[in-house]
Amino acid sequence: MSLVDHYRGFVFDLDGTVYLGEHLLPGAQRAVQSVRDAGRSILFMTNKPLEPSAAYAEKLTRLGLPTEPDHVVSSLDALVGYLQAKHSGARALCVSEPLVADTLAGAGMTVVDLADAETAEVVVVSFDRTFDYAKLHSAFRAVGSGAVIVATNPDRYCPTPEGGLPDCAAMLAAIEACTGAVAEAVVGKPSPLMVTTMLDRFGLPTEQVLIVGDRLETDIRMATEAGVDAALVVSGVTTREQAMAANPAPTYVLDGLADLMTAEFVPYESRR
Repeated sequence: MSLVDHYRGFVFDLDGTVYLGEHLLPGAQRAVQSVRDAGRSILFMTNKPLEPSAAYAEKLTRLGLPTEPDHVVSSLDALVGYLQAKHSGARALCVSEPLVADTLAGAGMTVVDLADAETAEVVVVSFDRTFDYAKLHSAFRAVGSGAVIVATNPDRYCPTPEGGLPDCAAMLAAIEACTGAVAEAVVGKPSPLMVTTMLDRFGLPTEQVLIVGDRLETDIRMATEAGVDAALVVSGVTTREQAMAANPAPTYVLDGLADLMTAEFVPYESRR
């Protein structure tokens, strides 16, 4: 039995799995279309909080994979869910690009300016290509006044055709270093909040879902800790040698998404 025959829901990471920059990776279009032709449900996931879900859907559509916005789950979705559940009504200082603050404001949260950092109750840290000393100092003041830290994702860098960009972990490390505080939560992959969001959208049990990604420390760790099967593609940042030595190990290791159509399902009792 093939993977496409067995699983009812497929979650695909974006950067390094489906595309890199403005180009689909080899086999991506055919693989995704084959899953759709089989009548399976598909979601796309990303830790990158630089665009709204509609923008990622538009990009996928432009690249040849027609996608609706509600078929994209990002770390911003997990962030909003976490803050509404744990810090409803809290005042947030955003060390981020404008989209994060706009998203939180749209969800009914109060976002404070850098000058009012001492009034913040939560410092939200995100992938921020405009990060500077003023933002670092504001976060320092906010945490010193009692604010907790919540970050969107733990990625050290974001893969690009040019070699990558420093990601949220770099901004978070700077803030933790100067404040001595540790983030209360990092809500993107590998957080279980991302899995919960995706399973809720699918309406499927964990055993019927396969998560496909290229990073051991986020995609695969998230899946295995949530009890969801995981396929790692070595088209991104992870080599086959690293994948085979990993603990936790992915359920499947694929050279790329093209292998999804030929890989065989491994029954649970055969994995012991």
